[in-house]
Amino acid sequence: MATRKLLLLSRSSSAHLHSIGRSRGGARGIGTSSSSSAVDELITPPVKISDTQLLIDGKFVDAASGKTFPTLDPRTGDVITHVAEGDVEDVNRAVAAARKAFDWGPWPRMTAYERSCILLRFADLLEKHKDDLAAIETWDNGKPYKQAAESEIPNFIRLMRYYAGWADKIHGLTVPVDGEYHVQTLHEPIGVAGQIIPWNFPLLMLAWKIGPALACGNTVVLKTAELTPLSALYAARLLHEAGLPPGVLNIISGFGPTAGSALCSHMDVDKLAFTGSTQTGRTVLDLAAKSNLKPVTLELGGKSPFIICKDADIDKAVEVAHFALFFNQGQCCNAGSRTFVHESVYNEFVEKAKARAMKRVVGDPFKPGVEQGPQIDTKQFEKIRTYIKSGIESGATLECGGERHGSRGFFIQPTVFSNVQDDMLIAKDEIFGPVQTILKFKDLDEVIRRANKSHYGLAAGVFTQNIDTANTLARALQAGSVWINCYHTFDAAIPFGGYKMSGIGREKGVYGLSNYLQVKAVVSPLKSPAWL
Repeated sequence: MATRKLLLLSRSSSAHLHSIGRSRGGARGIGTSSSSSAVDELITPPVKISDTQLLIDGKFVDAASGKTFPTLDPRTGDVITHVAEGDVEDVNRAVAAARKAFDWGPWPRMTAYERSCILLRFADLLEKHKDDLAAIETWDNGKPYKQAAESEIPNFIRLMRYYAGWADKIHGLTVPVDGEYHVQTLHEPIGVAGQIIPWNFPLLMLAWKIGPALACGNTVVLKTAELTPLSALYAARLLHEAGLPPGVLNIISGFGPTAGSALCSHMDVDKLAFTGSTQTGRTVLDLAAKSNLKPVTLELGGKSPFIICKDADIDKAVEVAHFALFFNQGQCCNAGSRTFVHESVYNEFVEKAKARAMKRVVGDPFKPGVEQGPQIDTKQFEKIRTYIKSGIESGATLECGGERHGSRGFFIQPTVFSNVQDDMLIAKDEIFGPVQTILKFKDLDEVIRRANKSHYGLAAGVFTQNIDTANTLARALQAGSVWINCYHTFDAAIPFGGYKMSGIGREKGVYGLSNYLQVKAVVSPLKSPAWL
């Protein structure tokens, strides 16, 4: 199977910054980037928004309360449209529809091949409407259109076809035992799955969740992120056009403390899957335990090390490390956000990393050539700026960036810090933004110890030409994914998940199926068996 890599979409932008601590690159004053024109002249998105209601029992309906909330264009902060605001009553309606569809409906009772055919038709419809999906994803999220169109939508389609292929290959075992018994295991769908997806990759996370759940014969109630509700609703309409029975997939747009909490606490939900922050993951786990002790899959935060060894090809390492951090505006749970560089090549790497960041093109994500769009909203924008300020005040060297880009929207200049120490907040906390922190190390034992000294363990990167070094680090690093001489390489078949406080369980690949299956042992006596 060919590996599908999330595309490296990079080229350049200038950076002017305000410095309140140590910095390089000349004096800076408080202000905005001089290249704001790339943001000011915006392209009108080439798509019409029509799906804004809740999806319950196969129909798009208003929230029971009649309430709506705005979803914003991160380029400007302006309202794109208003979306139905689901609450407890809507979650109850959606769960009831999913329960009815599972207990009495055709979905778990049709042949696995029939389910596979519906998922394949869905993938064909996604292909047909891929331009609209990419435009909605960019408009609502702020990610570059090229990234959405050439990487994320194809990966979404590929993943749905992958799990469509698994639907009729899920089976149990015949188990030999001591005694005259026939023993078999059945792999049964778990029931009603509650799922909550994040805002940074709305469509990909939709696929990661519903793909295995539906292939296994479950029904789903899914809550979208309140910041990016639009693309999942569009995709859900296509899934019903493909022949999905009513009630099998229900989608609630709404907020965590209301709709999210109701879903996690619901006594008729059999399984939860959540992707988001570690803090919220704790809450999800707690609500699941306090209700019906439903099993939970969690994909949470990260502070992933990217280790550049002394024998690395520095030019290639700079480019991959840049991609590891800045991809998707740095809004990746598995971003290579702690760049460890061997002391013998540290200065060269820092200068080249700075030069690469200053060439990064920031602007309207619909424009060709733009590598970095806006952050998702004002809260995330201000959070990142607070971390930048903390880095300067704690004594790290601000090499470039550090300021707002443009005069409106939520754009931040690509930012690089050197001379970063392990105890600084920018080296410990998940910033979730375009801020590269570069740390120095002396030997492998040291960097292994420091890389693993984190509450997180989602991913890691290694750049070396020595296979022994690569193998040593791959086995020593406490992370669910280790990329060697590459980063952000994903495929439908590659499992993803974290160690420690980065989560519980794995998504994608064959491992993702186990989240949505129950194993039942069936034992019956044999009478005068010819063999055992």
